[in-house]
Amino acid sequence: MRPVGQAEREVSPSDRGKNRRRVWTWIGISAFLALIVLAIVAEVVLSHAGPLLKGRVIETLSARFDGRVELDVLNASLLRGLEVSGDGLRIFPPDEVVAAGATQPVIAVDHFSFHSGVLGLFVKPMHVGTVHVTGLQIYVPPKDMRQHGPEHRRRGGKIKIVVDEIVCDNSRLIIGTNKPGKDPKDFELKHIELHEVGPNAPWRYGATLTNAIPRGDIQANGTFGPWNTESPGDSAVTGRYTFDHADLNTIKGIGGMLSSVGEFNGQLNRIVVDGTTETPDFSLDSAKHKIPLHTKFHAIVDGTSGDTYLQPVAAKLRETNFTCAGAVINVKGKGHAVDLDVDVPDGRIQDFLELAVKTEPPIMTGRIGMKAKMRIRPGKETVLHKLAVEGKFTLRRIHFTNPKVQDTVDMLSLRARGEPEEAKPGAEDVSSRMYGQFKLENGRLRFNNLVYSLPGATVRLAGVYSLDGDEFDFEGKVRTAAKLSKMVASWWKSLLLKPVDPFFAKNGAGAEIPVKISGTKSAPKFGLDLGGKGRGR
Repeated sequence: MRPVGQAEREVSPSDRGKNRRRVWTWIGISAFLALIVLAIVAEVVLSHAGPLLKGRVIETLSARFDGRVELDVLNASLLRGLEVSGDGLRIFPPDEVVAAGATQPVIAVDHFSFHSGVLGLFVKPMHVGTVHVTGLQIYVPPKDMRQHGPEHRRRGGKIKIVVDEIVCDNSRLIIGTNKPGKDPKDFELKHIELHEVGPNAPWRYGATLTNAIPRGDIQANGTFGPWNTESPGDSAVTGRYTFDHADLNTIKGIGGMLSSVGEFNGQLNRIVVDGTTETPDFSLDSAKHKIPLHTKFHAIVDGTSGDTYLQPVAAKLRETNFTCAGAVINVKGKGHAVDLDVDVPDGRIQDFLELAVKTEPPIMTGRIGMKAKMRIRPGKETVLHKLAVEGKFTLRRIHFTNPKVQDTVDMLSLRARGEPEEAKPGAEDVSSRMYGQFKLENGRLRFNNLVYSLPGATVRLAGVYSLDGDEFDFEGKVRTAAKLSKMVASWWKSLLLKPVDPFFAKNGAGAEIPVKISGTKSAPKFGLDLGGKGRGR
C-alpha cells in the first residue's frame, strides 16, 4: 500500500504536458521580449550612433569622389530592417579643381533613401536593392578646370555597398563651359533608373529626358560609364532612343509634330548618333502648308557644349530628295546658330514652293538642281526672319500653273521665233528653263543674274521676290531670235517697225528689249521697260 498523501503528491501525465507548454510559452515570451528590448536598444544605439554613421558615409563618399562632402541630415532605423534616408547631400570636386574656380558641387541631392534586410548588415559589401533619389543635380565643371584635378588615386571608404538599382526623379545634368560665346548645357532629366551600379563597369540605364526645343520627352535605354571622376566628359555612353510627339511649334516660324528613333555611342563629349525623323505635317509660317518630311542622319554631338555636327543628313520633302551637312552651334545667351551646305541634285521645285509660299497651287512646276549655303542665326525671331540662303540653281521643264501666265510665256516664245500669227492662248505649251544665283534673307529672295530661256528667247533679269507675296519686282532684257518687226501679226505694224529694227538688233540677237515684271507671285505683270536701265545683263 502507498503511504498516506502519496496520491496527492503524484502529478498526472496531462499535468506534466501542461507544465512543459507553460515553460515553453514563457521562454518564447521572454525571447520575444528580449528581441524587442534588443531592437529598442539597437534603435537607441543607432540613433545615438547617427553622427558616427553620418561621418562614415561622408568619409566613404569623400574617398570615392576625391572631394569634400556635406550631408545635412542622415536618419537610420532597424524597425523594418535597415532603413536609411538623408537630405541635403553635396559632393564637391577635388580641392585642386575648386582652386581653379569650380566651386559648386559636382553632385547635389535633395533627398535619398534605401532599405536593406538586417542580414545585409553582416555581409561585406552590404547589399542594397533600390536607392530612391529626388532632386539630383550633376554638375560637370569646364574641361580647363577639370585638368587641374589630381592624378587618379581612387581610395576605399569605410563602408562597402553594392547597389542593384538607383531610381532618380526630377534631376538635372549641367555641363559647364568657359568657352567664349557658349552657355552651360542644362539637361532636364524627368526620370532615370540606373542598374548594376558599380565603380568599375558600365551602368545600365533607362531614362526619360525632357527636351526643351522642340518640346517633348525622349525615352532612352543603354549603358553609361564607368563614371570618369577626373574627366566626366570622357565617360562612355551608349543607347537607343525614341523621341515622340515633339512639337515643332515651340520653334518660332515652323510647325509640325516630329518623331525620331535612333541609336548612339561614344563618350559624353563626342556622341555618335544615327537616326531617322518623321514629320508628316512639317510647315513654315510663310505658307502654313503641311508637307511630309523624312530625314536620315549621322551626327556627332558634343554633350559638353551642345554643338552638333551633321555628317550628313539625307532628307526627303514630299517627293524631293536632298542632303545637307554642317553644324548646329550653341551661342551664349542666344540659342543655336545653324550652318549647312545644302545639295538638291534633282528635285521638284513645286515641293519647295508649296512649303514656303502661300500661293496655291505653287506658281510653277519643274525640276530643280541647287547647291546653297544656309544659315539660321540665333535669336527669338521666327525662322524665316533668321534664315539666310545663298547659292545657285537650275530649273528645267518649267511649267506655270496659272494658265494666263503660261499663255503669256507660250505667246512670247511664238513671237520671239517670228510666228506672231500663232501667238494665241492655248496654241502651244512650251517648256522653259531658268538658272542663276540667288540670296534669300529676311524673307526676300533676290536674284542678281537670273537667266530664263524658252524657245526663241532668252530673258535676263535681276530683282526681288518676297515669300509673303507682297513683292514681285524684276527688270531685265529679252533677247529674241526674230526681229521686232517679225513679232507682230499685222502687216502694217510690221511695216512701221522695220525702221526701228536696227535699234533693237544688238549683240547678234534679232531684238533686245528691256522688260519689267511686277505684281504678285500669283499674277505677275509683264511689260516693256523702254525708259528703264535693264538691270539684267
